[in-house]
Amino acid sequence: MVTLGSGDYTYEPVENWAKLPAGWSFKEIGGVGVDSKDNVYVFNRGEHPMIVFNRDGEFLCSWGEGGMFPRAHGVFVAPDETLWLTDDGDHTVRQCTLDGKVLLTLGTSGKPAPYMSGEPFHRCTHTAMAPNGDVYVSDGYGNSRVHKYSPDGKLIMSWGGPGTDPGEFNIVHNITCDADGWVYVADRENHRVQVFDGNGKYETQWNNLFRPCGLFMPAGKCPICYIGELGPVQPVNRNMPNLGPRVTIVDNTGKRLARLGGLHAGLGPDQFMAPHGLTVDSHGDIYVGEVSWTNWPQSFPDKPRPDNLRSLQKFRRVK
Repeated sequence: MVTLGSGDYTYEPVENWAKLPAGWSFKEIGGVGVDSKDNVYVFNRGEHPMIVFNRDGEFLCSWGEGGMFPRAHGVFVAPDETLWLTDDGDHTVRQCTLDGKVLLTLGTSGKPAPYMSGEPFHRCTHTAMAPNGDVYVSDGYGNSRVHKYSPDGKLIMSWGGPGTDPGEFNIVHNITCDADGWVYVADRENHRVQVFDGNGKYETQWNNLFRPCGLFMPAGKCPICYIGELGPVQPVNRNMPNLGPRVTIVDNTGKRLARLGGLHAGLGPDQFMAPHGLTVDSHGDIYVGEVSWTNWPQSFPDKPRPDNLRSLQKFRRVK
């Protein structure tokens, strides 16, 4: 049996977990989320943007077809079991019911704010929620900002700018909150996760990461954090071992508890291509969505994309 991780955080891969209808494809996956029944919501860039499975990988339904989501990017499942879906190609965040009804839209569909203007949004990436219901949006590729909204969608404040100093960002790619209201931001190309209070005051940062891309914290006090790291793609280092892609698990101080994968990119059961979004169900099983379609020619420029290019993995926690 192949296992990944270590100690209390040891996992076995569940290969070919998701049972897609015949002829369907994810193409690649921006984000994944789970509801209270452990149904899995796969936000992807194929023809069926949201595909829902039960915990056993059986197909339940799909929605969002017809151009509603030009480029799926982030999924956040709120405590009220609404989905906050971030689309960096549409420059919007949509709050939806579990069956796809849109309740609230942040941003203007198809109309980005000027590049690096600091105004919402220019290719926003992910969404998080504080215990009081305030909403945070990481923004993103064309901005270096975090925006804070009231629960009804009114902009309260923003912080951040391009750079490498504390409170500055170089691709603010993901965001999450804990039960105490601390805000954790994946500052991807600065190779760190920055930690802020709820009003954007810098607290600390976590290092020993390589292009942190996906973040997930379970509910509750002093949670652990699951971090998907993209790994190297530059010609000078893409074949260097032990930089990722990988999933790292840390406690709420950033201390590493376990690491999955990471020696080289690949399609083996103990390897990743490009972890982009991840989530964990009530059993402690990890679901990892990957942007393998985009990443393949960067990691393997001399090899054609294989027909079996994988973009979703499940890892069962070994008790």
